[in-house]
Amino acid sequence: MNITSQMVKELRDKTNAGMMDCKKALTDTSGDMEKAVDLLRQKGLAVAAKRAGRETKEGVVETYIHAGGKLGVMVEVGCETDFVAKTDDFKAFAKNIAMHIAAANPVAINREEVPADVLQRETDIYVNQAQESGKPQQIIEKIVGGKVEKYLAEICLLEQKYVKNPDLSIQDLLNELVAKMGENISIKKFARFQIG
Repeated sequence: MNITSQMVKELRDKTNAGMMDCKKALTDTSGDMEKAVDLLRQKGLAVAAKRAGRETKEGVVETYIHAGGKLGVMVEVGCETDFVAKTDDFKAFAKNIAMHIAAANPVAINREEVPADVLQRETDIYVNQAQESGKPQQIIEKIVGGKVEKYLAEICLLEQKYVKNPDLSIQDLLNELVAKMGENISIKKFARFQIG
């Protein structure tokens, strides 16, 4: 199949990947746009996994203030070098993460950071709900397990659906940036303040 420059541009707009990477992905998938997107996302995951062990000593602290000063977020995003920390793409990512946190109100960055008492309280609620329905114990365990999984996906920043594009999770967004920048990038911590 003939890969046109328009196809490459469309894929580049969708994924932010480099032009040569887009052309190669389209060639490898015989011009199938969806498969090419998937291929580039997998490549991003591979790059992110390779870079994951590297230390992120540089970065930025980004803030976002919303609704006339009634809601504010501060987030620290780390990277390996000062050079990457100064790029527009990195700064835009940090700003978008701060805005996402303001909108989605996550409890923790990942599952390991969810406070045990918060998780236990939710689990107890789900167990009580399931027991009141009168279902057998093994069904109750499956129901509770499913509800806990769903709850964690909703409160963990990296698993949340990105508010500007629900097709992507925050982890997907992070992986894309890692692939583009060629460095390990991490969301280190955040604080969300709201009046009332």
